[in-house]
Amino acid sequence: MKLSREQVRRKTHATPDLLFEDQQLTSFAGLFLFQLLFQRLDLKQRLRVAFRHLRSNRAYDHAVAALGLIVHLLLGFRQLRDLRYYRDDPMVQRVLGLERLPDVATVSRLLAAADFQAVAALRQLCRQLVAERLSALGLRRLTVDFDGSVISTSRYAEGTAVGFNRHKKGQRSYYPLFCTVAQTGQVFDVHHRPGNVHDSNGAQDFILACVNHLRKALPSIQIEVRMDGAFFSDALITLLSELGVEFTISVPFERFVELKGRIEKHRLWRRLGPGATYFEQRWKPKAWSRRYRFLFVRSLTAVRDKGPVQLDLFVPQQSGYEFKVLVTNKAIRAKEVISYHNGRGAQEGVFAELKSHGQLDYVPTQTLAGNQIFLLSATLAHNLNRELQMTTRQPTRRTTTQRSPLWQFERLDTMRHKLIQRAGRFTRPQGRLTLTLSANQAVRDELLHYRHALEKAA
Repeated sequence: MKLSREQVRRKTHATPDLLFEDQQLTSFAGLFLFQLLFQRLDLKQRLRVAFRHLRSNRAYDHAVAALGLIVHLLLGFRQLRDLRYYRDDPMVQRVLGLERLPDVATVSRLLAAADFQAVAALRQLCRQLVAERLSALGLRRLTVDFDGSVISTSRYAEGTAVGFNRHKKGQRSYYPLFCTVAQTGQVFDVHHRPGNVHDSNGAQDFILACVNHLRKALPSIQIEVRMDGAFFSDALITLLSELGVEFTISVPFERFVELKGRIEKHRLWRRLGPGATYFEQRWKPKAWSRRYRFLFVRSLTAVRDKGPVQLDLFVPQQSGYEFKVLVTNKAIRAKEVISYHNGRGAQEGVFAELKSHGQLDYVPTQTLAGNQIFLLSATLAHNLNRELQMTTRQPTRRTTTQRSPLWQFERLDTMRHKLIQRAGRFTRPQGRLTLTLSANQAVRDELLHYRHALEKAA
């Protein structure tokens, strides 16, 4: 349909006057989807159970504060004081079940008063929600990845320390250890640590606890794990073998000089892919009691010139090899083992989304328990975004060798821009509560799809 210039263009000269009235307007009409999800998961009641030992005679309790933090992060706000900008939003008030939202000082006080029993209960809730989703999927094999991520702060906070920080040297930080599920892209559990510890600090007990929790929730499933070289140790590998857990772990070259000699002496390399070859051996370090399957991989890569960059087409490009070694107890083909291990890079994407759009890298209080509550709230907001999409859509992938997520997830910021941050108005025609939005066909179709799917799943 062709339109004339007169039908398309409009003369705009005058700027409107501003008038502020209480007309039950919301800037987050799409948040009602999460209201339906919270009801389906009974999230409010489960949070009350998690914080029931912290009895309070005040109007606001810790369960309200935790749910408020989850909503705060879903909306895309970062600092606690940002809640001033939506305190009167009727959609947020309805989701939280409040006539009036708490002020910044109240939320800060509730976080400061939290204890480690509350942190443990919130971790347990996070594990339960993920386990329920995994149980509904009916998977035969479950892939979990373990890795740490630095959370920096420019001020003092309890439990922080100055450690290795590639991007912000000298800053105090936390260094939590995460357990993520490859098939759903969710965080199963978090082990909070100060910033001056090694990756392996507390890792063995944390890994054992995660495996036991998963085995208890999913008794017949085969668990497989992937880790980098920081976790490589005889004790951990022996533990995983005894538990019947399949694993691949990167091997640190600097700790085993003998590996370099084995690579230099080996002549017959098998083709892995374009520019990549491998060989495998049964081997063990001298202090170990048992041999394992080691895969040696070399990849042909361009060597970066350390001198000044010259825009000269006649300068030949030099190539060299990059090497890596994996240890595994998997019995499948070597190519599949290497592809499986390379898939652990998807965990970095989860960390990037958590920090960029879930505010995981923000430290709100000076108390350790309060900061742990905030971190777990950010984790829950991320997991709930994934849960919303898994509840309302069918998987788009089958299991791959790299264990890619079974869904093609939309990031939290995309969900905000498309659905959550939509203007609406609450009215009561004939006494029936109604939320009115603009007549955008794309938004209408998407919101109705989510609503019908959630109501059907309830």
